[in-house]
Amino acid sequence: MPSDVVDLRDFYGTALGQVARRMIRRAIRRVWPDLHGMRLLGVGYATPFLSMLAPDTERVVALMPASLGVLGWPADGRNLVALADEGELPFADYSIDRVLLVHALETSDEARLMLKEIWRILAGGGRLLIVAPNRRGIWARRDLTPFGSGRPYTVSQLSQLLRDEQFTPIATDAALFIPPVRRRMLLRSAAAWERIGKRWFPTFAGVVLVEATKQIYAKPTVARAPRRRLVYTPAAHGL
Repeated sequence: MPSDVVDLRDFYGTALGQVARRMIRRAIRRVWPDLHGMRLLGVGYATPFLSMLAPDTERVVALMPASLGVLGWPADGRNLVALADEGELPFADYSIDRVLLVHALETSDEARLMLKEIWRILAGGGRLLIVAPNRRGIWARRDLTPFGSGRPYTVSQLSQLLRDEQFTPIATDAALFIPPVRRRMLLRSAAAWERIGKRWFPTFAGVVLVEATKQIYAKPTVARAPRRRLVYTPAAHGL
């Protein structure tokens, strides 16, 4: 299943997509139970999960990469989504408290540059939460869902990538133990699958979550050539 923004929207509108959203939301909330007064940024296609987190935050905004496309969000109210280059985020240094990465890392051609930019914009004590397809899970092996697109990761691979980019992994979780099938009877038992899977089969979850904090000491940086500065405009509703 190609992971452009329309495909992602349509997937989360299906019964299977609604179950996936609900299970991932619960996992995100386990990692981030309280975001009161924080500035939250969602990168990739994070909007199905931001609506749950937004009421607690000081402010929330979403960025969708050019390779993915963009759709306005929320459906009612002022638009909070912009189209951006994931390798050049339009925020000041140390300006964001939390960054949620969903449907972004696994399909990005600039994954390391994106993480460098996230490190730059995170405030002191800021945290990043990555939700990515699990290399060992069934969901990554089926291209009928967005989790079958791009590069899947194990927890150890994500942790090493984060360490390489000056982050310290501090917590992990997992979700989507239900098989990626559309049978209504099976979908009704999703909560039971999650309970059993987390206890007995944690390695085979559909997605893994890794939370990391930015290291406060700096490694030697490699000089980069100046990049053309881009102008970002909000996404229009109804695209």
